[in-house]
Amino acid sequence: MIRRALISVSDKRGIADFARGLSSLGVEIVSTGGTAKLLSDVGVPVRSISELTGFPEVLDGRVKTLHPNVHGGLLARRDLLEHMATLERHGIAPIDLLCVNLYPFAQTIADPNVALAEAIENIDIGGPAMVRSAAKNHESVTVLVDASDYERVLAEMRENAGSTTLETRRRLAAKAYAHTAYYDSMIAAYLRKTFCPDELFPVELTLGYRRVQMCRYGENPHQLAAVYREPHNVEPCVANAVQLHGKELSFNNFLDANAALETVKEFPEGPAAVIIKHGNPCGVAIGEDVAAAFERAREGDPVSAFGGILAVNQEITVEAARAITGKNCFFEAVIAPGFAKEALPVLTESKRWGADLRLLQTAPLTNQNGAREGYDTKKIVGGLLVQQRDLRVQTPDGLTVVTQREPTAEEVQELLFAWRVVRHVKSNAIALTRGRQVVGIGAGQMNRVQSVRLAVG
Repeated sequence: MIRRALISVSDKRGIADFARGLSSLGVEIVSTGGTAKLLSDVGVPVRSISELTGFPEVLDGRVKTLHPNVHGGLLARRDLLEHMATLERHGIAPIDLLCVNLYPFAQTIADPNVALAEAIENIDIGGPAMVRSAAKNHESVTVLVDASDYERVLAEMRENAGSTTLETRRRLAAKAYAHTAYYDSMIAAYLRKTFCPDELFPVELTLGYRRVQMCRYGENPHQLAAVYREPHNVEPCVANAVQLHGKELSFNNFLDANAALETVKEFPEGPAAVIIKHGNPCGVAIGEDVAAAFERAREGDPVSAFGGILAVNQEITVEAARAITGKNCFFEAVIAPGFAKEALPVLTESKRWGADLRLLQTAPLTNQNGAREGYDTKKIVGGLLVQQRDLRVQTPDGLTVVTQREPTAEEVQELLFAWRVVRHVKSNAIALTRGRQVVGIGAGQMNRVQSVRLAVG
């Protein structure tokens, strides 16, 4: 039975109702600093952490819960008489429920101008220590790190005479350790970037991601899949895009949407459109406007474009929307940094497939503010391959002429356009272009001669 709870939260949403619910079940509430004040102000009976420890908060709050009266109360095994006798001998009260969320380190370092000292002060020490102690002793202690669990725990306590089930405590313990691991991964990444900027591949690599949604299914219909987001990534990308319309994306939809967006980012010089099918571009072009760019991209291979995923680098206008929903056109998804208000009904209502059409909106692609960074990773069984992202910008100075005739300045520019396309084609990769428009793609063949034949054909 839960008789005593320790509550210490930075994000105070929902905590008053949760504490009030605990109090109504006869639970004694112990709390720290600002949380204790809030609960007292709303009429919830509360003891301060200093009353529990017999020691004041010191060092500007750096030390307040790192005390045997806290960790002893959390870690003591209720099934061991020796442990319980030790608590009684030292006057330590058992703590049966811990509710903690950590200092807002993620929000703090999301500010690109944050001072190092401020970031350091927002590294929580006492919170993770308590969470780990409570989670370790989950046989007896309930630990909460997520406000979405408050009402579920209260309901279970009401149904079970003030107790939670072992199944719930185990689930919450696993969640708690995942939470502290994620938190520590953000700190490690920030300090590594700040103190060791040249250390690309540390001996121990910690990567933290948060799930943002489930996929309709995985690479195959019998596989389950989910999408996770990298913390603090401000780059316009599929993971950060907002879905405005359409059914859920599948695993393969996300892969193709990512390929389309990353390819269209290559062309900041003007309106550009990219159509991806099965991971490869089948249409890429630059045009006078988005509608023209789309038409030219589709002309490259209208058969393969059918059922593909389209990305453009400027707002979808109503003219572009009419072209996208034109004769013999069908797309699974459209990704753009914006959609004109008048374009939305054209995309979603003018064709039967419009009801399911996924519309993904990203941040503007025109100024990425140096945000393109991070790793490119590939999972292998039992490990992970990690490399730098291929963000190299090819220039005329980086080209070596191996033919007898020097290319003209215009031919060099066309070659650079083709180069930006072919880096997104699966090997063996061939891209044929003319007038900033793809006219042939040969992708994924074991024989490069066959890739050339496909591109020419």
